[in-house]
Amino acid sequence: MANQPVMLITGASSGIGAATARAAAEQGYRLVLAARSEEKLTGLARELGGDSNVLTVQCDVQDGDHQKAMVEKARSTFGQIDAVFANAGRGGEPGGFSKADPEVWKDMILTNIYGVGLTVQHCLPALRESKGHLLLTGSAAGRVTIPGSMYSATKWAVSAIGYGVREELRGSGIRVTLIEPGMVDTPFFDERPEHALKPEDIANAVMYAVSQPAHVDVNEILVRPTPAEK
Repeated sequence: MANQPVMLITGASSGIGAATARAAAEQGYRLVLAARSEEKLTGLARELGGDSNVLTVQCDVQDGDHQKAMVEKARSTFGQIDAVFANAGRGGEPGGFSKADPEVWKDMILTNIYGVGLTVQHCLPALRESKGHLLLTGSAAGRVTIPGSMYSATKWAVSAIGYGVREELRGSGIRVTLIEPGMVDTPFFDERPEHALKPEDIANAVMYAVSQPAHVDVNEILVRPTPAEK
């Protein structure tokens, strides 16, 4: 057990987080799965091996105490954290800058930016010990200009966090990877997109990055759907 690596995933209850948990379990990882609702993690944890291989944690990433407790539980249970996938995020902002609900903005900014920052800060001591791997869910929306999109602005910020923390950690042995999906068919969308990636496609990108030898740091993986036929 002790030689099995440990991956911590926020936003693990569905979509990209759940798909990555399944992919990591197949590759022999023990898992720390965090989400706002711990109940939603129960079935996934059972599927992936139960208490011996999976720790579930109720965690609102906007709450620093929750994040601190998440890391403490992970380290007390498994003794180490080898990879952290800061994946929790949200969208949903009809109306653009002219008419969007500012409270939706506030929750999105606190989740997508502040929450990612807290995950990084609280997990870094464990990653320094393991010389581990930090992965962040950015977005193709964080590389282009989308009219009226505060969501895009938050993902530009995640890109900046990734670049900044990589420079802060230069020489530490910790690798930092930005995972930047295009449109993915997940519960993130109120209406299912017709032409989109699957969560498993992004999980494959995560596992590619973490499977590289220690001297290889995959800085960014931008994944978009193949354009539809005209």
